[in-house]
Amino acid sequence: MRKNIFSLLILGALFSTCKPVEKKEGTAELEEQKKPNIIFLFSDDQSFKDVHALGNKEVKTPTMDKLVREGTTFTHAYNMGGWNGAICVASRAMIISGRSIWRAQEISDQYAKDKETDKTWPKLMQTSGYDTYMTGKWHVQAKPKDIFNHVGHVLRGMPFDTPEGYNRPLNVHDTVWKPWKKEFGGYWKGGKHWSELVKDDAVAFLDSAANRKNPFFMYVAFNAPHDPRQSPKEYVDMYNLDSISVPNSFLPQYPYAETMGAGPTLRDEKLAPFPRTEYSVKVNRQEYYAITSHLDDQLKDILEALEKNGQMDNTYIIYTSDHGLAVGEHGLMGKQSMYDHSIRVPLMVIGPDIPKGKKVATDVYVQDVMATALDLGGVEKPDYVEFNSLMNLIRASEAQGNYNAIYGTYEKGSQRMIRKDGYKLIVYPKFEVLRLYDLVADPEELEDIAEAPENKVRIKLLFEELMLLQQTMGDKLDLKPIYNLM
Repeated sequence: MRKNIFSLLILGALFSTCKPVEKKEGTAELEEQKKPNIIFLFSDDQSFKDVHALGNKEVKTPTMDKLVREGTTFTHAYNMGGWNGAICVASRAMIISGRSIWRAQEISDQYAKDKETDKTWPKLMQTSGYDTYMTGKWHVQAKPKDIFNHVGHVLRGMPFDTPEGYNRPLNVHDTVWKPWKKEFGGYWKGGKHWSELVKDDAVAFLDSAANRKNPFFMYVAFNAPHDPRQSPKEYVDMYNLDSISVPNSFLPQYPYAETMGAGPTLRDEKLAPFPRTEYSVKVNRQEYYAITSHLDDQLKDILEALEKNGQMDNTYIIYTSDHGLAVGEHGLMGKQSMYDHSIRVPLMVIGPDIPKGKKVATDVYVQDVMATALDLGGVEKPDYVEFNSLMNLIRASEAQGNYNAIYGTYEKGSQRMIRKDGYKLIVYPKFEVLRLYDLVADPEELEDIAEAPENKVRIKLLFEELMLLQQTMGDKLDLKPIYNLM
């Protein structure tokens, strides 16, 4: 008996001197600890200005506001642009592949031939033991069923629209179109609003995942608030038209619309009449806010399902959009521009050890979400992934950004952009037009200062930096002839 007691005392002493195994400084967890779940919530056409907590007091987004309060928000997240008018195609190709825009275009051609799909985001998550799930808007060449373990509804790039949704409203008497009228199809095609359809899919998967051993990665992609901006009547009624403001950058027509490849023949630009009227812009913004609020309620249901199933404490949530939208700013309706309203998006990261209420103003790319998820899931980032995890910026009190400058592009020859050191230089190569904005003094980009003599040196330096970025991005457009004219 005395011998047994002595043995127990020795064992107790040994255990008391053992130090607990510490977590690594990164996001890879202990082998004994369950890997975290990761949910990627993705909207379409949502500008950074379309969130109440990020400064727009007109739009009502209580769930998105909660994400801002409960996590870390990147206030300057950018999409690089697009190789055609469907900007979301390029944005999503970059996100799923990890490549910058022109290499993402090349890899998209491979996806169409069922090649290289093993290097996609969900496939990489699977290498770390994740069950992967997708529902909603896709618009990527790779087939979802070939790269995700589980697939819900796969929705087309944009809801089916009708002629009644364009060139409207002409005046206060133009009332044919109503966002809640199901006969116009769009989000109502099939009977249930597509945002609700995606939400139901996501909640059903969360319910089924509650009893699974493997961690899960969910790719939940809404079409909203992309046009046709339809929502139930009660959401439109939330917004009194008289309370909707006209943007400070409102113009009847953008002077370089044709030059930049966003003229009146572009589909997005045909949504409202030419020239733009304040009334048509207000109505379009009313419907934009309404469908955003409807989306916000679907997000609420997903978060409540997480809570109900006891999954919240071990789940990271990333919320963002593929790109922004003008909806009347600078005389534009679409997203085919290099202005912040069209390339800058909301981006929030929420999770067990993510600082709450933190805002990071460092310039990042929206496509950094892929590398961030890999980091959180303990997946080593392959060399071909060109974007970077946001976790260093989330964890540090002060940290240098991952990019010296932000690059932007539209089509092979229509627009180029560089954002650096508080300035933005936009180039319209076809007509050798330059536009320069001081983003600190003029964050809404209202005053083009390219012609000011004192900015000549600054423009030259930014132009040189832009050409270097082109080389890095594999951008083959030759800007030297324009540079030589400066």
